[in-house]
Amino acid sequence: MNVVLSLGSNLGRRFQTLQDAIDTLFDAPGLEFVASSPVYETDPVGGPAGQRPYLNAIVLAETTLQPQALLERAQGVENAFGRERKERWGPRTLDIDLIVVGDTVSDDPDLTLPHPLAHERAFVLVPWADVDPDGVLPGQGQVADLLTDLDQSGVRLRADLKLQSPD
Repeated sequence: MNVVLSLGSNLGRRFQTLQDAIDTLFDAPGLEFVASSPVYETDPVGGPAGQRPYLNAIVLAETTLQPQALLERAQGVENAFGRERKERWGPRTLDIDLIVVGDTVSDDPDLTLPHPLAHERAFVLVPWADVDPDGVLPGQGQVADLLTDLDQSGVRLRADLKLQSPD
């Protein structure tokens, strides 16, 4: 199954955390790296005022894992990098969201797929369009088309930062 993952960080060594998270995510069987987007610095969306900007990227992968197992792996990686869930949309060392997992549609409160807010988030759609210009968010449409209705002013390319494929 194809997988679209959104990675973000606004605490600590943000870029190094994103790179290390990619290396860790793909260090076990069942998940194959395909590509990563450019890195973007983005204004925080929601949550408390005064947060530091995020670094965000999209990672494309292929998996043989079931969606729940993939979620558990992503949350395990978040926890390994010090993720604390104190407040909704609060600052975090690492956030890994499952945006799309194959054609899975789920309204389970623990894992809603496709991600229910992805179509509203420029910090997801801008990097996704860069790495997969023909990308489609199931139930919403083509990523490039969804971007036409979004304010992208808070999403800035960081051309000086390049994620590498996992070790």
